[in-house]
Amino acid sequence: MLCLDIPNKHKMLLEHLILDFNGTIATDGQLIPGVVQRIEELSPQVTVHVITADTNASARSQLKGVPCTLKIIGSDKQDQAKLEYAQNLGLKKVLAVGNGCNDCLLLQKAALGICLIQREGASVQSLQAADIVCVDINDALDLLLRPHRLKATLRNG
Repeated sequence: MLCLDIPNKHKMLLEHLILDFNGTIATDGQLIPGVVQRIEELSPQVTVHVITADTNASARSQLKGVPCTLKIIGSDKQDQAKLEYAQNLGLKKVLAVGNGCNDCLLLQKAALGICLIQREGASVQSLQAADIVCVDINDALDLLLRPHRLKATLRNG
């Protein structure tokens, strides 16, 4: 469990990290360097889930041996599928990271949502729904590995 105690906000006890695949931890279907190492570092603290429509049909092979649960969703109502997955885990225990339109509901409803603007861009809806915006997945994952950075970003007052 990852405990985030943000000044002037409620304490968050996060048990699950949900990551989108393409545009978030991968570019053009290939994992971004540094991601696997960080997932391995985080996996003793949180259960890592990757939820994807798998546009490039590479998620299964790319994540082989990585300590995460992979969920490939269909082409219909992807935003709802991602949200329902998180609801089954308990939204108050979920930190979500994504960039696309199909991540918007998940980023909005999770205890903490991080939107990424990387090579594949980000949807404006997801950008507005997130609590934090990062320009690199490794920076986003480092926020969890070094929670004092999150405190500096999220505290008010």
